[in-house]
Amino acid sequence: MRYILLLMIIVPAAEIGVLLLSGNTIGLWPTLAIILLTGVFGAYLAKKQGLETIRKIQDQLRYGQMPGDAILEGACILIGGTLLLAPGFITDALGFTLLLPSTRIVLKNMLYIGLKKWMNKGTITIIR
Repeated sequence: MRYILLLMIIVPAAEIGVLLLSGNTIGLWPTLAIILLTGVFGAYLAKKQGLETIRKIQDQLRYGQMPGDAILEGACILIGGTLLLAPGFITDALGFTLLLPSTRIVLKNMLYIGLKKWMNKGTITIIR
């Protein structure tokens, strides 16, 4: 929880610094255009991949399979799309990293391992 508060302070400050640097380097209008284009392209990409993931989850449920892998993939797509909608170059880079299938596989595996460790430590309570 303390890391989230730290990130909420550091990331916006870094984004403002990068945006100011970009504005001074390439100008105001190109900077705004890049921010808008990455937001629009990211929303399109997240919607397309999100719908594919929903179809994959539905197919797995239809055949009686647990959609664990597809749910982690959907979480990565959701977080990546949200980061792309936030203005800034740092969040855009992280968002595209989560939306690209080749890098998403690595991050999804890291997330799976982290969740498994978290569950084995007993810090997650499952209520049935």
